[in-house]
Amino acid sequence: MHSESNKILLESIKRLLRRDATSHLLKIVKKTHAADLASVFDFLSIHNQRRLFKLIDNVSLKGEIFSNLDEDTFLGLVDGMNLDDIVEILDLMPRDDVADLLGCMPVERSDAILEKMKKEGSKEVEGLLHYEDDTAGGIMVPEFIALQEDTTAGEAIQSLQKEHLDVEMPFYLYVVDTNGKLIGVSSLRQLVVVPPKTPLKNFMTTDVFAVKTNMDQEEVAKIVARYDILAVPVVDDTNKLVGIVTVDDVIDIIREEATEDILKMVGVGEEFVETTSIFKNIKMRMPWLFASCVGGIIASFIIGYFQSSLSKLAYLAAFIPVIMGMGGNIGVQSATITVRGLATGRLNIRDIWSVVSKQLMVGLMLGLFYGFVVGLVAQLKYSREWFALAVGLGVLSSMTLAALAGSLVPMTLAKINVDPAIASGPFVTTAIDIISVTFYFVIATTLLGI
Repeated sequence: MHSESNKILLESIKRLLRRDATSHLLKIVKKTHAADLASVFDFLSIHNQRRLFKLIDNVSLKGEIFSNLDEDTFLGLVDGMNLDDIVEILDLMPRDDVADLLGCMPVERSDAILEKMKKEGSKEVEGLLHYEDDTAGGIMVPEFIALQEDTTAGEAIQSLQKEHLDVEMPFYLYVVDTNGKLIGVSSLRQLVVVPPKTPLKNFMTTDVFAVKTNMDQEEVAKIVARYDILAVPVVDDTNKLVGIVTVDDVIDIIREEATEDILKMVGVGEEFVETTSIFKNIKMRMPWLFASCVGGIIASFIIGYFQSSLSKLAYLAAFIPVIMGMGGNIGVQSATITVRGLATGRLNIRDIWSVVSKQLMVGLMLGLFYGFVVGLVAQLKYSREWFALAVGLGVLSSMTLAALAGSLVPMTLAKINVDPAIASGPFVTTAIDIISVTFYFVIATTLLGI
């Protein structure tokens, strides 16, 4: 829990649950936002989750809590619930949220829920479930306002007041032709400032930012962020309007994608691990740590290969941590800059050589500076010019190659449609360590003649 108020809320609810103080719990529930209540559930035992959820008598509030729950928490909570109770809650929720929740449930249970849901709602949810979870079609809302171009502003306002009361995003009114194809859009502000008898086609915007149903959700989020819009229409291959993606879903996408990238970059998979079980946590992290372990073993064999050199000049080993550390750090920096640039759209795959050459120059210049510094320290400590030069060149080669790899690998992976976030994980870091120590010993043995 992030804020002090949320911590106090959690402790208060835990204490009242222990005392079985139902009336006080109900007072807190009525005064607390659904998102804050949902965050409390993540830190309660499954027994207390069910007790607290059962106390809530507002079905709409239960639906909002469902929408804000972590996937594992949601599955654990509904596992012991009656099917009819679940259906009652889902029937009042936005269809895109329902589709997301059913998508993470076992197929048999989700099918049983769909059969019991109201016919109109279940059809809309089934339609959403046909799309991939991380596409525009999978996250869109199937309820929107769409009218014909000959409809007047006055008629559109009447339609809003009578037929579209439950629409999630009423700020945009989309204009379609007789086949339902998107041809324009009008904001609510435009609608109320023109004379009532003005047809929509006279003041609608025809330059509409729309996305296809199969577009990746991260690309959808970039469009909404770039053009500062509250919703983006979703069309099929024939340009027929089938739904909208709203800004609240975009915020969730940005948070999910950023979290996923960060977790991949530190080598712990791509799932949120704070609330997962110990064994699941171990399972996710073990393969990445195994890669580091193998890399370390390879590096030890390389050092062992130069054992005779080390026996003659034992102080060669003194600068191994510095050289590996400097290479690893600048490699991670370059990879992080590149990955985030690609994720936010600031960098384009077409710019691969300009990005790589820039990072290479940065690595070279920093390598020259720190190579001089570390080489100077080696000279002052051991008073051997050739050894100091070997250390300096070791730092220079390590940092230059690390900066090159840190930018080149993510850009290459993005070019072949592989998630570039994995580039700054243990695989690249370990590879840089191996390259750094190899170059250091090759340079040192060559210059010192050992």
